[in-house]
Amino acid sequence: MANNNHRKLSAGQRCQIGLDFYEFLKETDRASIINRLQLRDIYNDDFRRRTPGTKDPNFGSVLYALKTHGKITRRRDNIYFNASVRDLYVDQWHTPRNCQPQAVQNGASSPAPAHTSPDEADTGVRARRKLASLLMTKLKTERAQFISDKHGISITSNSDQHFQNGTLKLCVEGTYEYTVSLNVKNTGTAPVYFTYYTPLQWLKYLNLQDEHKVTKANPLTLNPGDSYEIKVYFCCHWVGFYPATLAFEFKPDLGPSSTSFHIVRFIEAQCMGSLGVELAPVAPYKPRSLPAWTPEVNCKIVDGQPPEGLSVMHLQNVVPLRDYQIPPDTNQLISLLKQPSPCRDRRRALLESPLSWENYTEKMQLLLYLEELQMEVDIKKYNIPNNDKEYATMVRDPVNKKLLVLEVPGVSENRPSVLRGDKLLVCPIGEKGVKYCGYVHSVQLDSVKLGFSSKLLDSFIDGMKFSVEFTVNRLTLRLQHRAAELAATKRLGKVLFPAAPAYVSQQIELPNLRLFDSKLEGNKEQSQAVQHIVAGSSKPAPYLVFGPPGTGKTVTLVEAIKQIEKTQASCHILACAPSNSAADLLCQKILDHVDDRKVYRMYASSRDPNCVPEQLKACSNLVGECYTFPPKEELMEYRIMVTTLLTAGRLVTGGIPAGHFTHVFVDEAGHAVETECLVPLAGLLHAETGQVVLAGDPKQLGPILRSPFALKYGMGVSLLERMMNDFSLYQKDNDVFNNRYVTKLLRNYRSHPAILKIPNELFYDGELQCHADEILRNSYCNWQYLKQRGFPLIFHGVTGLDEREASSPSFFNRAEVEVLMGYVTKLLQTHSKKGLGSISPKDIGIIAPYRKQVLKIRKALEKVGKDLKLKDMNALKVGSVEEFQGQERRVILVSTVRSSPNYAEIDKKFSLGFVKNEKRFNVAVTRAKALLIVVGNPRVLNTDPTWAHFIKYCSDEGGYDGIHFTGILAEEDEDVVARLAALFIAINVQVETAESDVQQHQEPEWRNDL
Repeated sequence: MANNNHRKLSAGQRCQIGLDFYEFLKETDRASIINRLQLRDIYNDDFRRRTPGTKDPNFGSVLYALKTHGKITRRRDNIYFNASVRDLYVDQWHTPRNCQPQAVQNGASSPAPAHTSPDEADTGVRARRKLASLLMTKLKTERAQFISDKHGISITSNSDQHFQNGTLKLCVEGTYEYTVSLNVKNTGTAPVYFTYYTPLQWLKYLNLQDEHKVTKANPLTLNPGDSYEIKVYFCCHWVGFYPATLAFEFKPDLGPSSTSFHIVRFIEAQCMGSLGVELAPVAPYKPRSLPAWTPEVNCKIVDGQPPEGLSVMHLQNVVPLRDYQIPPDTNQLISLLKQPSPCRDRRRALLESPLSWENYTEKMQLLLYLEELQMEVDIKKYNIPNNDKEYATMVRDPVNKKLLVLEVPGVSENRPSVLRGDKLLVCPIGEKGVKYCGYVHSVQLDSVKLGFSSKLLDSFIDGMKFSVEFTVNRLTLRLQHRAAELAATKRLGKVLFPAAPAYVSQQIELPNLRLFDSKLEGNKEQSQAVQHIVAGSSKPAPYLVFGPPGTGKTVTLVEAIKQIEKTQASCHILACAPSNSAADLLCQKILDHVDDRKVYRMYASSRDPNCVPEQLKACSNLVGECYTFPPKEELMEYRIMVTTLLTAGRLVTGGIPAGHFTHVFVDEAGHAVETECLVPLAGLLHAETGQVVLAGDPKQLGPILRSPFALKYGMGVSLLERMMNDFSLYQKDNDVFNNRYVTKLLRNYRSHPAILKIPNELFYDGELQCHADEILRNSYCNWQYLKQRGFPLIFHGVTGLDEREASSPSFFNRAEVEVLMGYVTKLLQTHSKKGLGSISPKDIGIIAPYRKQVLKIRKALEKVGKDLKLKDMNALKVGSVEEFQGQERRVILVSTVRSSPNYAEIDKKFSLGFVKNEKRFNVAVTRAKALLIVVGNPRVLNTDPTWAHFIKYCSDEGGYDGIHFTGILAEEDEDVVARLAALFIAINVQVETAESDVQQHQEPEWRNDL
């Protein structure tokens, strides 16, 4: 077995063995030998068998690896190690073999035992690696013991900064160079021998020097009171975080039986520019526990004044919408689910069993209850008092004196989401036993206008102090609960659990259509999907339009809707999407060819009238500032109804009969929770005769959920994804999809082929074809800052630091922000040249997975905007991957943030960052049309196969910039990731909080669409 070990070694590992061999030559004083045959004999006879039971690879393969890594030059039969290798093994690691160890003492030497043979050499690379491995393992559990001074030896720093908890933190601004003097002092009463010191990894940016060149072969006697100086030189070219772990070895005497002891010191250098300094943490990170907002006993709630005239309701309430209050024992279930040992519990068994038609309603409702409980906890983050605010104050509205205005920073970004008609609870500070309910009359940029009872208004004076509680809008959840129940009573089993027909009926005759959008005629997949949808070939099973990024899902749906309206006289179509913006887009495209008298866009009364597009007002239920809901007879006259998924619930309540809508279309179906997709189906669709069409991409991000248990037990899988995963109708057979049930769109109209290549290979079977506009997609192929002309992709390696500040657990990485701003500045200074379009902020998007990084990037952009004198910097969108889903920009920059492997597992567990999350990676890299720049830590990202593939691709194509692995470490150890993880073992304060990880790290927008 031992002989085969080398077959598995990578070129990098064989190169490392070659470097070990060079050091072996230095140790045995044979580094001057250059003849290849002599070197081969030394390698085979002395070096290769130095460790019993193992055998290194043959000499030829080691030479080849050294040559391809640029470590040697070969001239005929002579081998020359390059200067970079020779420089690496100097100073304290160079121990001439003929030296006897003798302790240097005030210039005189003392006798010491003879040295061991070369085979047992205890200096150099192998000894250091052995020591590193031993210390790294022990540091995890015995850190305090290793960082403490002992046996009278103290190690201190002569710089302005001092070691704290064994760590010296340095902020190196501008030059990225520094020198630190370390002082090793014997404060005891007996002599101690300083035998060895080393960094625990080879770090190219670090150089250590001392006057006597202390090694085990050349130890130094430290008498009581003696001090000895070691110089640490640091030099690097990039912003980033550069940590080093230094180990110092001492012995009480030089006898063979004497036991050595170690002291460890950590040096952490953070190199940054002035911007990085500006973005420093505002306060040290101190996790907050959520205040317990226990319901007050006997607390009287005084109802407020709801806004009048939001809606005029002619649509009767026919189908009841119950309250669906959370069952009281759900908290007990959550405690139970946290236990690792599965205890016998019916509800737990239900959650753990696969979804089936038999358990459908009950399981879906239980998942909704779990999610609602988590929402109730997470919304409390915004309650006041909190870490940022001790109390809230309100002022009277200058226009309407009956309204009070409350400042709610973040409301413009739906953190939290507050809609017209929502409720807030306030309580004057110091007042007990009463809370006032305020109804939201309107939402401004960062404030809301509230209607309270006259009881509060009569005693109100400007500047009064209040506590504030936000509440979850339960309407969205109640609609989904009802839909889960109606799915059963309306017998939607064949729609939700479609079976392949027992016999294949005769070939479907596809209609011959004249398409409204002539561009679709040249696209085989799009036109064929339209034909199958018009023919109803999949009924009663849903028809799926599987649309990878930029392939034209929406235009395909819209074309099918227009064709059905034109060719089927008795049709009534309901077209839905999860968000108002997506529903508006559908409606606008439908109106291109359909008479607006046939189309009705129905909004919820909570929708801000200012957000309704001008073009849609005439065919919508918005009349002036007020929404009208006509009687059902009037609504049933429209041929095409467009709503959000949830607003379709109003049609169910209004008693529109099942089967009235012959077709139900859902765009962006992959973004919605399954119960949300049910709302327009359950109660409106006739299971046998109705046609459901779902469009989306199961390879992109699904719905945002907060509850870890709702996620764990399958609620994060959309209806579209479940169909494609679980039912043979929608799966490839002999490498092709059955077009009777599903069409996969293949032509990408968005991105440059280089940007598309990796997601295409990894997620779409390499089937996507590039059809993006040639001038636009190539507009950055000659950008002067590309690493490789013609390849509009850059991966920029940065070794930043994951930081947190104040009470926010969300991460940020200043080094990555600085690198990003460098690129943004270069982009905005690129004026229109030949083949290069000029670019404005609106053409650029920046994606980051953590909320705090988004905020730091925005702050940095303000500075860049001022420096460049740009007024429209706000048009440059910065957001999470979720906020960019469905969007595109000419240029996309991505900050991956994570730099510590310690946290990658947390991210993986809760699907937070980019590491170990294929869908988030896919969405991020497929937003760009002409240029994609990714900034991240290659060492951490390479632990993930998807990222490793992407980074290798950028590197192979010449698009890699920034710091390389080889720029950080001169050796390629298999365990280097583990070592980096242990570089600075953070003493993390964990605080028990019920707040979800998603809320803590990403703080996603709250639902603002009804």
